[in-house]
Amino acid sequence: MTPSDHSRAPRVPPLDRLGQLCTEGKDAALYLWQVPTDSEARERIVTILEAIGGEAETRRRREMGRVVNELLVAARATPSPQQVDLLVAGFDRLIKLWQAARSGLM
Repeated sequence: MTPSDHSRAPRVPPLDRLGQLCTEGKDAALYLWQVPTDSEARERIVTILEAIGGEAETRRRREMGRVVNELLVAARATPSPQQVDLLVAGFDRLIKLWQAARSGLM
């Protein structure tokens, strides 16, 4: 890799509290693919989403708050593959919003 290639490498911002919560939430949602009816994992996801919602409100990240509200509905719904897919995709979206905010794009 030449020095000029180094400057083009995508930079991932260091994890702050919000980034950690988003990552933990995605990991918990991915776990539901293996054990979709695990009620403790679902409660953990709800707790994480509530914490993300609080952090997003503090930082005035309205879009993150909207995504959190959608995911809270999904997390409390009857377990299904579609529900797990929605949770994983939602946490991906939260991570992208967090990265955009940290990089200064938002």
